[in-house]
Formats: sequence, C-alpha cells, structure tokens
Amino acid sequence: MSIDAEAIADRRRLRRKLSFWRVAGFLALIVAVAAIGYAAADRAGYSAIQNQIARISVDGVITGDTRMADLMRRVGESSAVSGVVISINSPGGTTTGSEELFRNIRRLAEKKPVVTFVDGTAASGGYITAMATDYIVARETSIVGSVGVLFQYPNLTGLMDQIGVKVEAVKSAPLKAEPNPFTPTTPEAQAAMQAVVNDTFEWFKNLVRERRRLTEADMAIVSTGRIFSGRQGVPLKLVDRIGSERDAVAWLEREKGVAKDLPIRDWEPRSDRDISIFAMGATVADLFGFERVAETLRRTSAHAEIARLDGLLAVWQPLEK
Repeated sequence: MSIDAEAIADRRRLRRKLSFWRVAGFLALIVAVAAIGYAAADRAGYSAIQNQIARISVDGVITGDTRMADLMRRVGESSAVSGVVISINSPGGTTTGSEELFRNIRRLAEKKPVVTFVDGTAASGGYITAMATDYIVARETSIVGSVGVLFQYPNLTGLMDQIGVKVEAVKSAPLKAEPNPFTPTTPEAQAAMQAVVNDTFEWFKNLVRERRRLTEADMAIVSTGRIFSGRQGVPLKLVDRIGSERDAVAWLEREKGVAKDLPIRDWEPRSDRDISIFAMGATVADLFGFERVAETLRRTSAHAEIARLDGLLAVWQPLEK
C-alpha cells in the first residue's frame, strides 16, 4: 500500500513539473513571439504612427525594382513622415534602373522634403540617385562621381574556334542582334553601340549639369568617368557638404522646416518572403489548447497585414466584430 501511495505521489509531482515547464515554455514562446512580432510590425508600418524622419537605404547594385517605387509611394503618403533621408551606398547599376529610381525620388520630393546622405559610395547610377535630392551630404572618404556609361559584351569567337563550333544566323537586317558574342563585331555594329552609349552619356551629363548647376568648364572635369572622394567632390560641386547623417537631417530642419530631434526610422521595401510571427504563435497556442490566446494572436496578425499593405497603422479596422 505504501508503495502505491508513493508511486501516486511521484506521479503527481511529475505532473506538476510537466505543467510548470509547459506553462514556462509557452510563456517564453509568447515573449519571443511578441519581441519578434514587435520588430516585424515596426518594419511593416506600426512606427508610422509617430512623427519621424524616414530613412530609405539604397545599397548594392541598382536594378529596376517595383518594390522601391511602392516604398516611395508609401513614404510620400505617410502623414507621420516629416522628411526623408536617402542613404546611399551603391556603385551603380543599370541605366534604366538608376533612371527609374531617380524619377521615383523626384516624385517623392514633391510630397516630402528629401536629402541625400552618401554613406560609402554613390558612383555612376548611385550618383544619379544622389542627384535626385536638392542637397547632398557625404563623408570625407565617400566615393562619388563616375559620370559615364559603359556597355560590355563577351567575345567568344576564339573559344568557338577552339572547340570547332560555328553559330549560323539568318537576320532581317545586318545590325539585328548585334553585337553577337559568337561572331566578330563589325564596324557598323560597333558604331551603332557607340551611338547608344554616347546618347545615354549625354543624358547623364545633362542631368548632372542641371541638377548640380555646373558650367561647361565644371562638366569637363567631372564627366571623364573618374571617381572622386567626398572631400574632392565639394569644390567640384558634386557634393554640398562633408558630414554625417546628422548633418543631412540638420539641413532638413534648417532649410525645410522639419521639426528638430525627430526619430529616424528605417523604411524598407516589402518582402515576398515575409511571414507572420503572430500567425505562427497562434498555431502553437492552438497546440497547447490556449484558444483565446490563439484568437488574439490571429487578430493581431491580421491587423499587422493591414498595416503592412499601406505602410500605416489603419484607423478603419474592418476585422473588429
């Protein structure tokens, strides 16, 4: 009898321990979900309820990206954003992608005061992006410039000769699909591509001339395709002043009437791979039998999705019963 009583007591103690660790584990999960969810919600747009300066980062190679256009639209429509810092660290990219980004920033500038901060490199297409604002601040050792256009293509004719392969083509005109990596480039094809490069280069130079108010003598120096340091860029008028992001913000405050000491918030393009942390937490809560907690997390997940769609904390909440 005593053995049975002791066994029963052991089972009860074990159940209490299991219950304790289940509750402790679930509470830890809730804390983790809340912490990660807060960060996700802040990125999705919850921070937009607070007056702020938005930071839009342009990093890496620039290509056409509809998500950036959407981001500019959301920032422009946010009543909480008082000004925008375009933070650039890019060596450039495609001319079409750079042109698109330039146009998007110009449209944003019609709605919000915007300033550029070169936090590393703004070369070629990166400098096209920098010129989209009316004021450029760069670090002393930043890289700017590289005003020029490049078109590259491989020449595989030597390799094709070695392996004994010849590519035949029937074309509607001699310059169709030229240059062709499988055949020597003809003088006519070379001239056609040079004409495209020259025309795009003129577009680039006109953009620099107009946006930076440079004379022909100034243009002769900055349009050789070379890069300049931030320090060199100031007397060349490629950069307005040397400084930090704080100096860029100070210009917004001084010249554009932006309120002082506003927090700077990162705004990012939407990601197709974003997942709802709250929804994951709801699933786990269901597994533990916490139905009311699961419902609360699902409701929070739905509201987070609404905020993510327009970059703002929605006032109208159709999901409320």
